[in-house]
Amino acid sequence: MSKILHIANPATGLPIAELPCDDAASVAAKAAAALAAQPAWARVPIADKLGMIQRFRAGIVAELEALALTLTQEVGKPIAQSRNELNGLLPRLDYFLEQAEGAVRDEHVFDGGGMHEQISHVPLGVIANISAWNYPYFVGCNVLVPALLTGNTVLYKPSEYATLTGRHITRLLHAAGVPADVLQCLVGAGEVGAALLEQRIDGVFFTGSHATGQRIAAAVAGRMIKLQLELGGKDPSYVRADADPKTAAESLADGAMYNAGQSCCSVERIYVHEAIHDAFVEQFLATVARFKAGDPLDDATYIGAITRAPQLDVLDAQVADAKTKGATLRCGGHRLPGPGQHYAPTVFTDVNHTMALMREESFGPLIGIQKVSDDDEALRLMNDTRYGLTAGIYTRDETAARTLLAQVNAGSVYWNCCDRVSPRLPWSGVGDSGVGLTLSSYGIQAFTRPKAWHLRSPG
Repeated sequence: MSKILHIANPATGLPIAELPCDDAASVAAKAAAALAAQPAWARVPIADKLGMIQRFRAGIVAELEALALTLTQEVGKPIAQSRNELNGLLPRLDYFLEQAEGAVRDEHVFDGGGMHEQISHVPLGVIANISAWNYPYFVGCNVLVPALLTGNTVLYKPSEYATLTGRHITRLLHAAGVPADVLQCLVGAGEVGAALLEQRIDGVFFTGSHATGQRIAAAVAGRMIKLQLELGGKDPSYVRADADPKTAAESLADGAMYNAGQSCCSVERIYVHEAIHDAFVEQFLATVARFKAGDPLDDATYIGAITRAPQLDVLDAQVADAKTKGATLRCGGHRLPGPGQHYAPTVFTDVNHTMALMREESFGPLIGIQKVSDDDEALRLMNDTRYGLTAGIYTRDETAARTLLAQVNAGSVYWNCCDRVSPRLPWSGVGDSGVGLTLSSYGIQAFTRPKAWHLRSPG
């Protein structure tokens, strides 16, 4: 008998749905079907595939409000932010629609002396996509759409915390014309992901925690297949002495607290030059005080629920550790009363790198602000991490920003902004933030392998 996945609303604790999980046999059957379907799918003209994604986009638009409601109910994200994610998906889809054909067009690199050389981009084959819950439309479609457009079949396991949304994505792609065997949704938790990794697959694309990423890498070690891991971050920002404290504080408060801080690229530690530290902290606290926490279905709510209950223990532990080591709690630091999984927006000052909240991923509405004396100290602290996803600098001096950001070990860097993703730019990490990339033309080509052609004309 199949296990049952029990889905509950993290904001209320109330059950939403129960779904039968996949098991080893059903995973194997779906993988066999995907393998059999891939050659024919690869031969489908790109124009036909683009038409399917255009219809998928139209389906998102037509059902946007209902999709946002489902997302909010199963993840706990404020309804306004769920709508933002769906609306933000549209230009990302537009980018893939505009760029996919050109990104994988044959490249003719040499012609002379009777020899012609060219590069073609052929699909990897069967893709295993183990996806994340915090931005399931963004993260899922970063893989699903370019993988399908480039001729791959996909075995898609959405997070068990966003399964209803994953099933909606699958349903809409099928309704748009993607064959059932070409894209298949797997339901379940870690054991289903483990069964998926045992199948005959040509690439694994995972988004999630560093610990799970390590387990996936170990599971496929030695198999010579494409492995891409989009993992966590401990994303720093530095506010220089010449920055406007109010502007920087408002931007960084949003970057730290949006989606209750549950994002790999949320601002997780802030360094502020001592000349403006106090003014910055005052503005930061004033901004956070305006963030309404509560019912995610309320349009005015900014801080929603913590999706995974175990993360509350992580936040409690980081708060206790910071207090023990001398940090000053400026607001929050506790779970909010009532049903569901809610945590108060929490700000510490007088922090340092002996504290867990400045070294380990928080993944919640928790931030530490550390005073620094100059650019060199800020740069040293920003790079004092095993992660390297994003980093930002707030300053009026573009030259200083470029000089510092060039020395920061991060896949994405920001000047006077934060917590931003663009479909035109690659999304990648350094160190424990992962390997590989999504987005940009490189993120489309990631689902292909280059094939070298040496063509000598006769006579």
